[in-house]
Amino acid sequence: MENSTLLAKFIGTYIIVIGVGLLFNLKVYQKIMEDFFKNAALVYVTGLITFVVGLAIVLFHNIWVLDWRVIITVFGWIALIKGAWLIIFPGTLVKVTESFAKNIKLVVILWIIMLAIGIFLTIKGY
Repeated sequence: MENSTLLAKFIGTYIIVIGVGLLFNLKVYQKIMEDFFKNAALVYVTGLITFVVGLAIVLFHNIWVLDWRVIITVFGWIALIKGAWLIIFPGTLVKVTESFAKNIKLVVILWIIMLAIGIFLTIKGY
């Protein structure tokens, strides 16, 4: 349970900060999403970091139970898969990112949901 509360604090706070930043600076984040795949090194390094974070969560917190801790496990697996995808197939996510950049309302809806998850995890952690 100690790993779960520590990761809940870390992931929850991370999601809240990014979500608030995104919602208050939509135009800036839209530009970041548009520019992201134009820099192959940035895509690769992001993939490496995302993969390592996901792998660490999966290795230390692969808990499949019917309570709030499964959110952390799912977050870890998503990060692991996304990181591997960015490393192995860096050009394939361009279309997905472009569709998000063009449909900012979808991004806002998804990040409001993510903010709720971040707040929930932060509360569970503290």
